[in-house]
Amino acid sequence: MYQEERKKMTRNKRSVSALALAGVLTSMAGLATTSAMAEEQEIATVVKVTGENWFIRMEEGVKKFGADHPDISTSQVGPGRADAAQQTAIVEDLVAQEVDALAIVPMDPSTLEGVLRRAMNRGITVITHEADSMVNTQVDMEAFDNAEFGAHFAQQIAECMGEQGKWTSFVGSVGSLTHVQWADGGAAYMDQFPNMELVSPKNESFNDANQAYEAAREILRTYPDIKGFQGGSAIDVIGIGRAVEEAGLEDETCVYGLGLPQDTSAYLESGAVDGISFWDPKDAGYVMNILAGMALNGEEIKNGMDLGVPGYENVTVTEGPGDGVIVRGQAWVDVDASNWKDYPF
Repeated sequence: MYQEERKKMTRNKRSVSALALAGVLTSMAGLATTSAMAEEQEIATVVKVTGENWFIRMEEGVKKFGADHPDISTSQVGPGRADAAQQTAIVEDLVAQEVDALAIVPMDPSTLEGVLRRAMNRGITVITHEADSMVNTQVDMEAFDNAEFGAHFAQQIAECMGEQGKWTSFVGSVGSLTHVQWADGGAAYMDQFPNMELVSPKNESFNDANQAYEAAREILRTYPDIKGFQGGSAIDVIGIGRAVEEAGLEDETCVYGLGLPQDTSAYLESGAVDGISFWDPKDAGYVMNILAGMALNGEEIKNGMDLGVPGYENVTVTEGPGDGVIVRGQAWVDVDASNWKDYPF
């Protein structure tokens, strides 16, 4: 009887011990899961405006980076219209949420200096794009040298115009740093041609094809002998091309600027737009997130390094205006009526 009771007690102890061990293992598993969740890093990409095809394409790169790096959560947000104040409010909200890193394409870099300084003071990693004047950033990523890109547009316009006549330039806004740099780079290139006359420079479209169209129509009315147009935002050439086509001036004008092949294809085919250049926004979104991940992990960003993305296999790294660095690729592509079909975006 005693022996049977003793065996029963031993079995009960073993059951209790097994249950206790199971509980400990379950708790450990829960802690491990919580720890893994806590270790997941979050990179938020903030663009100039949502809904524009340029940034829709960029989001593909942001999502691809997240898919390729399951330990990092990625997202893309932006204002419903191209407005620096709205973008600043979005960034402030993300700083309050304490995301690990911000990858930002500023509408107007100067308006973000304060909030990005606060973000960095809170330990948030800051990466920017199209903002090589930014002080409060750890890394600014540029697809190429911006003055050279603007000069490249101007070179094509000058050749098309026979190096004489009136021409003008467009920007998304005068606060959009890279657009202004392209316009200035184009103007500096044109200085060598005494018969090239720049009129009404830096027309603002606010990243709106209809506003670009209205501005182009007004310029054609004001300067009926104008020949050259340099676009700034990705949709400027669409508005300019529409105005040129409506006026029947396809063979009388020279229109070059930033653009996307599918968006601009109809005007490339009609001759209302002569050529576009661009860098792939998908690649830019991916590279921004690569750099954010490297900065989060304390990895050195070195001159000549290969980031594994076309156009960024041998980047140039220089000091920025603040404590950060500027990373430049060689990523621009030229497209005209002969090759736009080679690009599915």
